[in-house]
Order: sequence, then C-alpha cells, then structure tokens
Amino acid sequence: MPTNSGFKSQTLVTAPGLLSDRQGRVLRAVVSCFVGEAAPVSSDTIASLLPMHLSPQSVRNTLAELADSGLVDKPHRSAGRVPTALGMRAFVDQLLAVRELGNHEKRDLEGQLDDSASASRDESASRLLSERTRLLGFVAPPRLEEVVLRHLSFVRLSSERMLAVLVSQSGRAYQRVLEHPGQGDQGELDRMAASLCERLAGSTLREIRSRLLAEAAALRTRADLLLERVVRELPLGADANEQDLVIATRLALLDQPEFQDPERFRALVRAVEDKERLLALLDQVLEATGVRVAFGAELGDEGLEGLAFVATRYGRPGSQSGTLGVIGPRRMDFARVIPVVGYVSLLLSEQARA
Repeated sequence: MPTNSGFKSQTLVTAPGLLSDRQGRVLRAVVSCFVGEAAPVSSDTIASLLPMHLSPQSVRNTLAELADSGLVDKPHRSAGRVPTALGMRAFVDQLLAVRELGNHEKRDLEGQLDDSASASRDESASRLLSERTRLLGFVAPPRLEEVVLRHLSFVRLSSERMLAVLVSQSGRAYQRVLEHPGQGDQGELDRMAASLCERLAGSTLREIRSRLLAEAAALRTRADLLLERVVRELPLGADANEQDLVIATRLALLDQPEFQDPERFRALVRAVEDKERLLALLDQVLEATGVRVAFGAELGDEGLEGLAFVATRYGRPGSQSGTLGVIGPRRMDFARVIPVVGYVSLLLSEQARA
C-alpha cells in the first residue's frame, strides 16, 4: 500500500474474515459508487464497474454473501445496496490503497500553512484540513504540561496578584493569574522571567517543573527561591488536563448530502461541541502511532452514528502530542483524505521541533 501518511488500520470492533477475490471486487465497487453518489448501488451498476465479467445474477449472489456477513445493507426494498460500517471497515482494512501525495501537493500544503499569518497555527491547520477534504477539520493541541516553552513573562496586576504569560513554540499563548503578594517589583519579575527563559526555553512545562524541583535544594538566592516557588504555583495539575479542540469552520460539511438535513447537522455539531467526550474517543482511536480510521458505530456514541474519523498525533518525539484529523460521513474518500491528514501532521510536528 503506497503511502507517505503512516497509515495503519485501527480495528475497534470484530473485523470480518478475509474476503474472497470476487467479494473484494464487488465490495470495492459498492464503496466506490457510494462514496461518489451517496446513494444505494444497483447490481447492474456494480457489474458495469467490475474489471472482470460477471453476470448480474453472479453479482447479486455475491451481494447476498456480503449481506449475510453484515458488510452491505439494502435500505429500501427496491433500492440497491450500501456498505455498512462493518463493510467500510472491511474495505479500509483489506482493500484500501492509499495514494502518494505528489511533490506539488506537498509544497502547496506547506505554503498554505506557512502563509497563514493572521490565525494561530492550530486554526490554520484545522482550516486547511477542512478546505482540502471538504470535511470537518480539527486540531487538539498538546495538553498544558506538554507545551514546549518559547517565552514567558510575569506582569504585576495588583499588590496580591500577578499574571504569568507562557508562549509555546507553536505561538500559542497561555495566561494564568497567580496569587503573589508584592508591590513595585515588576523589574524583579522581569529578571526572573528572563532567567527562566534563558535556562528552560525548549523544554516542556512538565520538564521545567521536574528540573526546578530537582534543583530546589541547591537554590540559594532570593530570586532563585522566588522563581522556584512561582513555577511550583503554575497550575500543572488538574488544569493541565485542559485541552482545546480547534475547529476553524463547519461550512465544508454543508457540501455533503448527509448534512443537508438540518437535524443531522445539528446532531453532529452537538457531538463535536462535547469536546471532553470527543477527545476521549480520539484517545481511544489513537492508542498506537500512525494515521487511524474509526467509524462512529464502533465508538459507542449514538450521536456519531454514520460518521467516520481520520486522525493522527503530531508533536515532538517522546512527548505526549496533539491530535489532528477530520470528521465526516463514513463514505469519505479515504484514499485521498488519509495522505492529507498524514502530511499536515508531519508539517506541524516539524514546526513543533523547530
């Protein structure tokens, strides 16, 4: 399977057995038509698409075998067949050939991500995924403890409070207000921030805290002791588990026939807005490395029925990373979508290491 995406199948339900050559060809034809037309496929249409000659009766017999295995369904009595979620799983696991991105496509993706000056990098990547796939692109940046520090500053707000501003290597800013008595000490706060940046820029916040705690016994000056206490007070506990889900636009999904029904579109929006639940599902999908495909029917959430996810991790090697991908109808063109998701992940990972 030629690909530059690092694609690996992720089976979350009992996968069907291996398909025969004839079953595979027929299922591939059903999926191909369903992806293009978003409608049931007749046996005559399937027979016309096959690279080998099969009579309509042979096609119908093969469709019956696939139906008995739960891989295709007949939504209406007189209609043709559509692939089920299990059928799409069999297609992804056994039949899918992911194409290689051309050099011009790679350069175009790189240029669009680099040229996005006004929006944050996460929002730019999310928008780029949506525009390129016509699906719902998303980016979930790394959790606070895994953010790589580029710059920080401390600002005196009052005699009792100060503001800590942390800027990651990706350009994302995090602000925290800390209880810290003092007055007329902005210069000292500036010196502490500069000292911290000089010593610890390029480290994650988890690494920074561990390092300072390990060095605590050797700290001697008042400034160092105060610096160590400020870093201890940074909310790297429960608050560090906060994670955003960046979705730049939902408009791309309106092109899909499935979401022209307002109720279905609202159901999808409700599912996406439950960020904590969605991120937990993505963690389940992304237990291993590589680009993963999962179907809503496999995830045990009724609000995601009929949907599919293509997702992967990004970030520095050896640290907990962010997540990105797309959400759309289960009939998405996986051969086209997977390499786009994989390459955008590679671009963000390279930027995170820069």
